[in-house]
Amino acid sequence: MRTLYRHARLATMAGELPWGWVERGALLVDGEQLAWVGADEALPAGLAADAEVELGGALVTPGLIDCHTHLVYGGDRAAEFELRLRGASYEAIARAGGGIRSTLAATRHASEDQLFASAAARARCLIAEGVTTIEIKSGYGLTEAQEAKCLGVARRIGRELPVSVRATSLAAHALPPEFEGRSDDYVDALIDWLPRQQAAGLVDAVDAFCETIGFTPAQTERIFTAATSLGLPVKLHAEQLSDQGGAALAARFGALSADHLEHLSATGVAAMAAAGTVAVLLPGAYYFLRDTQPPPVQALREAGVPMALATDHNPGTSPALSLLLMLNMACTLFRLTPEEAWRGVTVNGARALGLADRGRLAAGLRADFAVWDAEHPREMAYRFGHNPCRRSFFGGIERPRALHP
Repeated sequence: MRTLYRHARLATMAGELPWGWVERGALLVDGEQLAWVGADEALPAGLAADAEVELGGALVTPGLIDCHTHLVYGGDRAAEFELRLRGASYEAIARAGGGIRSTLAATRHASEDQLFASAAARARCLIAEGVTTIEIKSGYGLTEAQEAKCLGVARRIGRELPVSVRATSLAAHALPPEFEGRSDDYVDALIDWLPRQQAAGLVDAVDAFCETIGFTPAQTERIFTAATSLGLPVKLHAEQLSDQGGAALAARFGALSADHLEHLSATGVAAMAAAGTVAVLLPGAYYFLRDTQPPPVQALREAGVPMALATDHNPGTSPALSLLLMLNMACTLFRLTPEEAWRGVTVNGARALGLADRGRLAAGLRADFAVWDAEHPREMAYRFGHNPCRRSFFGGIERPRALHP
């Protein structure tokens, strides 16, 4: 089936022009791919299409990409949020069984169907805003069986919902209670699981939390060595709370991305630039934790490091379910330009996942695109608290109207 969509304002995110802008453009969709993209007036003579759709000047962008989420978990931590606002410290809450251990317990207790139902509801919120690709990390099971359960739920979301899912093993998220005081033994265990996760088709990449309250650079290096020996790409939670040299370590392994980066050093910036590692900025966590040190955006910009944006949806530090809100937060909190923010949720979001077939509107790429009730994409970075996504297409197929306002 070849369908021609005409008379649209295109923000292709491709080419040399700002925004890849085409004022009066057209898209030819052939099956799951874009067969032609350009100006209406440049349509090739005799172009064959089975159907033609008039878009009436609507704005069209690539489908959005949320390249860092933790969508699969049990329970929530709203009560802890209230306790913190009443003055309780994170440490006191953790000692009382809260924090990540409460999410760990709830996740382990939940069935696969229960985890799928809650994660799918969260995914639908993102899909409704034009998101067509989501990365989902594990990290709340922390045993071989429980991590496999969470990764299996991520795969199921990709099968049963109209969205592409990239599944990332984040077993090195925290130290489970049964390994208290034995972090090296736990690293040995998760390295042992990894080949079986890969053989079961559960994992596309491997991540770790390299931090004073997470895993050391030496432990992270062991995990990355094991992952890359299996041909799995790596990513890293780096420099969120302190400078552990994680970004430079990740770059040495050719990491797809280093994420958070509030305490990133000049050395880390240079290493990422040399390796082509994407900086994934997570303004939701910065906002929710009331952080005061933003990532070094100007240094990243000057070094030519690609910057992506994501929700970092998780129950403890960023319970956000709006990638559109992240556009505004990135501009207001981190001083990204609207175009930089948009590239962060399209072309650079794709790059952070190692996906070259999406994030732009160009012939030969996936026909993942969104139609907006807006004149220009800068409007979505300017406004917040609304969703102007009118229609969206996943692999050339329009997603159900019920997903859109």
